[in-house]
Amino acid sequence: MIRLTRLDGSELFINPDLIETIEETPDTHIALLNGNRYLVLEPTRIIIDRIVAFKAKIQRRCLSGIEKKYLRKQSGDNYRPVCIL
Repeated sequence: MIRLTRLDGSELFINPDLIETIEETPDTHIALLNGNRYLVLEPTRIIIDRIVAFKAKIQRRCLSGIEKKYLRKQSGDNYRPVCIL
């Protein structure tokens, strides 16, 4: 999620994968795939920089080889899938 600022000064977090268009006509208009539109203070180049930084952060986490404890099995004996029927 990227953090943006609405015209009234409140913060807004947007999923960059849902952005369809960004238009800059003195104000910056963001249209999402679900039809929502937002007016924000940041210019287009700042929004694009934040999107690139967000995607790069995700790629670094994926490629770093550092596994989270909840993503790996400690051992076969301790692994018990939860399935209640």
